Amino acid sequence: MSYKPSWDSLRTHIIPKWFQNAKFGIYTHWGIYSVPACGPNGTWYPYNMYREGTPQYEYHVKTYGHPSKFGYKDFIPMFKGEKFDPDEWAELFKKAGAQFAGPVGEHHDGFSMWDSQVNEWNAARMGPKRDVVGELEKAIRKQGMRFMVALHHAENWWFFPHWEKEYDTSDPRYAGLYGPLHNLEWEKGIPKLEKIEDEWRLQDKPTKEFLDKWLTKIREVIDKYQPDMLWFDFGLRFVQEHYKREFLAYYYNKAEEWGKEVVVTYKWHDLVPGSGVTDLELGRFDQLTYHLWITDTTVDVGGGWSYLRDAKYKTATELVHYLVDNVSKNGLMLLNVGPKSNGEIPEEARKILLEIGKWLEVNGEAIYGTTPWLAYGEGPTKMPKSGMFSEKEEVRYTSE
Repeated sequence: MSYKPSWDSLRTHIIPKWFQNAKFGIYTHWGIYSVPACGPNGTWYPYNMYREGTPQYEYHVKTYGHPSKFGYKDFIPMFKGEKFDPDEWAELFKKAGAQFAGPVGEHHDGFSMWDSQVNEWNAARMGPKRDVVGELEKAIRKQGMRFMVALHHAENWWFFPHWEKEYDTSDPRYAGLYGPLHNLEWEKGIPKLEKIEDEWRLQDKPTKEFLDKWLTKIREVIDKYQPDMLWFDFGLRFVQEHYKREFLAYYYNKAEEWGKEVVVTYKWHDLVPGSGVTDLELGRFDQLTYHLWITDTTVDVGGGWSYLRDAKYKTATELVHYLVDNVSKNGLMLLNVGPKSNGEIPEEARKILLEIGKWLEVNGEAIYGTTPWLAYGEGPTKMPKSGMFSEKEEVRYTSE
């Protein structure tokens, strides 16, 4: 094996040429949270539905009943995916000009979208009863694109209120979905906190049992689907160092066995520089960089990642400008689309993707396989001094 679980070894991994040349990819947030389809950020519905005072809590009580009577798990039978057509999705992504594509494999909610032997709470056993990741892997590769999987499951530890005894989140029967029970001494309520980060910071640290399962899920995805790219959300910052080194070494060594070139992306500072590619969520650099980077953004104006019934969409022109700006600064763009719970891509999102594809048919030569010039642009545009800027600084819960 070429790679050892040490940062010195892992930093020798070279970013694949295919990734450097790709510039544009598409991924999807599709899961149980697609059923209520309630914003501002639908993927955080399972978090907010248990918290009084949030719009999603109010919507949940009004629409489904009090969360003590109708918990998040009760959405699973409603998540049928009856119109899910992986070939149709893949064909659309190809027409949009994407060079790589794939789904969120597991979000913070603990529900795996693949046929898992590690997690009984998975889409092959319940809900749509289909191996969503596996079916998309075949369809996407058939279209000639590279296959990626996004993993957000480290955050599952902090995501649900295990200390609220009236909710199913405190029931050990559902710990496979909601995460291992902890901080039960908070039953009488925790201090009023201003930020989600404060609540998460005060919770117990993840146990070995949880982290072992976190790692085993990653290995299962790697072994079953041989992804060309693994994308990680911000929860990596809470994972102990040796687990991060272990999964990277495992993935990079497996890729050598397969004869593949693979890439890992991570949020700012969550891995050691040089061991993967930095991802800036809903943001980008304000200048040309020497290192390659990627940003993930979404078709939704408000930063909602999954399908929302009242979503407002960006224009194809806005997203093309975003792509061009990223590429000019040595970056890539990963664009998110949120399918409906039945598996359909919303018509407005479909139109946007096809418009982007038409633009790339004409102008793709200036995007794919290009190298930035000495200056990324000209003109009077003034950028902030911080070094990077965000699409929408005031969007709450923008994390995927």
